[in-house]
Order: sequence, then structure tokens, then C-alpha cells
Amino acid sequence: MLELKHVLTGIGQKQADLARELSLSPAALSQIVNHDQWPKSMNKEDLQGKITGWLANQGADQITIKDAFKVAELPPTAPHATEKQKQSTEDEGMLLQKQSFTQQARQQFGLKRDPFAEPETQDEIYLTHDARVVREAMRAAARRSHFIAVIGESGSGKSTLRESLVDWIEKEQLSTTVIEPYVLGMEDNDIKGKTLKARTIAEAMMAEISPNEGHKRSQDAFYRQLHRTLQESQRAGNHHLLIIEEAQGLSLPTLKHLKRFFELKDGLTKLLSIVLIGQTELDQKLDEKKPEIREVVQRCEKVHLKPLDDELENYLHHRFGLAGIPLPDVMEDSAIAALRRKLSNSKRSLLYPLAVHNVVTKAMNDAAAIGSPTVDADLIMEV
Repeated sequence: MLELKHVLTGIGQKQADLARELSLSPAALSQIVNHDQWPKSMNKEDLQGKITGWLANQGADQITIKDAFKVAELPPTAPHATEKQKQSTEDEGMLLQKQSFTQQARQQFGLKRDPFAEPETQDEIYLTHDARVVREAMRAAARRSHFIAVIGESGSGKSTLRESLVDWIEKEQLSTTVIEPYVLGMEDNDIKGKTLKARTIAEAMMAEISPNEGHKRSQDAFYRQLHRTLQESQRAGNHHLLIIEEAQGLSLPTLKHLKRFFELKDGLTKLLSIVLIGQTELDQKLDEKKPEIREVVQRCEKVHLKPLDDELENYLHHRFGLAGIPLPDVMEDSAIAALRRKLSNSKRSLLYPLAVHNVVTKAMNDAAAIGSPTVDADLIMEV
């Protein structure tokens, strides 16, 4: 670390202020201050001259300025964590918007393929222990009657598992009819948007199972028609799987109607499996303490997609392996540890695939911008 860090503190200025003055990214200035690593695309002497002039304008004395580019000696008791490392992971700044690799980063790291692109085959999907449990629960629902709710944070891999399930059903040539009602604009009440009604779900089932059959007009006749159609399809050797994404947007009345769909039978044989896929709000809706929803909770199995946590390093090895690049060629061990610190603490973990992808992509872009051969801890924490 350079004395420059102490100089900035002494004159009451932040690194971000100096970065703006120099037209550098915060990550680039962090590399200078913390590691004495200067951007290869810029002249070091010119940069030092600009820094010296700016420090003088901010009131720093000449003796202090003279020592600014010396390496500071840390006392034995000095903490190794930067201020960024001490920030709470509840800071919403951790959850970046979608990041894409710059051309400069692609060239520096030899990226012929985006390591974080959507999987194209079953083998490309990385499954934690928890994800395997969820996948098997979903596959079981494709074979026989189950009612499950797959719950996870945004970016935890729910949609990937749903796509994997549909692909698996097709490749295994299962006699399973998949029904996926459109949920665009769906909200859990009619004030915020349009709720997904039981009738709409029933019409979606009829459209998949018997697309050429006209619908009865009266409600009673229509639902009898649906029941008969499901029975005939079941007797012909078919199973029926209803999948509803963004299920946290379902209203409580619709959830209760789903329970009634699930109970449709042909003799002792149930006619339908239901898989709900939703964010953590769905977990709150399916709370067994709520008397109005207890009849659904008693029949619906909840399975959760948990964060990567201890499997983070294996996940990164897998992802960069898909791009044909060894992980050590991209990220230092300190960067992986910093990523874990940045996205988790003792209270909460946000180490979900999408958050990891965005932080690592941004750090690799910053590394390429300053000419750093790999991503280190500071680049991760400065994202």
C-alpha cells in the first residue's frame, strides 16, 4: 500500500474523488493505492504529476506529497481488510445490473466463449447438493403425481432447472404433457395488475391436452369437461405436469384452486402434477401458520435452492472450464475469498450464480482496463 492512502485521509478526500480527477475507474486507482500497480495504457510519470498537482490544490503540504508514492509500512496490528471488505452484505450495491464482457477483457483473458452463458446441455449445468435434490423432486413430478414449490432468490438457478426439466422430459421421451400458462403481467391482486385465475389455468390445460376441442360455456360444464379430458388422456398412458413460473405472484384464491386441481382423480389415480417456481415471497405465502392457506401447505412440498457458499470455488472452476480456461489464469485465490466475503456474512448469503456472474464479469473488465493479468481481492471488493 502507498502512503498516498494516508495522504488522502489526512486531507479529508476520498479515493473516488481522485479517481474522477484522473478519469480512472475506482478499481484502477485502488490498484495504484493498494498495490503500486499503474495502468499500462497510461504514462506513470504523467499520472504521478497529475496526482501531485491535485494533492497540492487540496491543501497537502510538500513534504507529505513527496512521500505519497512510497510504500507504507503497516503496523503489526493493522487489519488486512479494506473498508469495502467491512461493508455489510445487505448493501444493495452488491447486486449489480447485468454485466457483459468488454472486448478488451475477452482479448486479455482469451475468452472465446462467455463462461457465464446459459447452459446448452445437461452436462453444462452445475448442480450443488441442494440443486440435485430439487432437480430430482422436479423429475419425480414429471413421472407421477406431486405438488411441489421450488423456491429461491432471484438468480439462484430456478429457471435453468425448469428448462433442464423440460429438456430432460423430451430426451427421455416421457409420456408427460407439460402445461405452462403464460404469466406475463401476473400480480397477486387486481389492484397491482392481472391475477392468474383458475379458469385461465384450466384453459391452458385444455389447450395442451385437447387443442381441437371447444370449451363448454358454463363453469360447471367446462370443469367437468376438463376432468373428463384429463381422465381420457391418463387412460391413454399420459401424465400431466403443470408448471407455473413467477409463482410468488399467484393470489391466495388461485393457490387454493390449484389444490383442487391437484385432487382431480380417475378412481384412485391422481391426474396432475404441479410445480410452482417462485422467489422467496412464495415461501411466505405458503406459511403453514396462515389458516387461509393451510389446506394447500399440507399438500405442497417446499424445496429450496440455496446459495453456492462452500461450493463457490468448484462452481467457478466448472464455469471457466466450459470456456477452456483454468480458473487460476483468471482469478487469484484471494479474489475468490474476497468474492465470498463480499456476497455473504453471518446473517445472509447472496452467493447465487447471477450475483457471482455479475461481480466477476465486472472485476475482469476492470482488470483488463488497468492491465492487471488476473483478478485480485481489491478488484473484487471495488466492484
